[in-house]
Amino acid sequence: MNKTNYGYSKKSGASFDNTIKKVKEELQKEGFGILTEIDVKATFKNKLNVDFENYIILGACNPPNAYKSLQAEIQIGLMLPCNVIVYQKDNAVFASAVLPTVAMGMIENDSLKEVAMNIESKLKKVIDKL
Repeated sequence: MNKTNYGYSKKSGASFDNTIKKVKEELQKEGFGILTEIDVKATFKNKLNVDFENYIILGACNPPNAYKSLQAEIQIGLMLPCNVIVYQKDNAVFASAVLPTVAMGMIENDSLKEVAMNIESKLKKVIDKL
């Protein structure tokens, strides 16, 4: 496991496609739905005609926590949904989740801290299960 200053990551022992499938399953178990799915490789090929390694961005949302967040801070929607990425680099597959405590840490609203910690705990469980 690697932890950047804004994300929580783990190398997967599975293929790229199987890692995506597992991440989606684990997100669902933790109460997240996938609102968006961006295939960066396909987008770059289509729009720029450049090759890029496999890279998927999943926009994950946990509705109860999103609701609590928006009640506490109406403009928090700028930080939603929570991004989870699966990517391939040098024949290895990785999955990473944003750390909501870092993303929401710039907002001075104590009501968000508990929600951010709860969401972060769930996202870390998803990554840890790979």
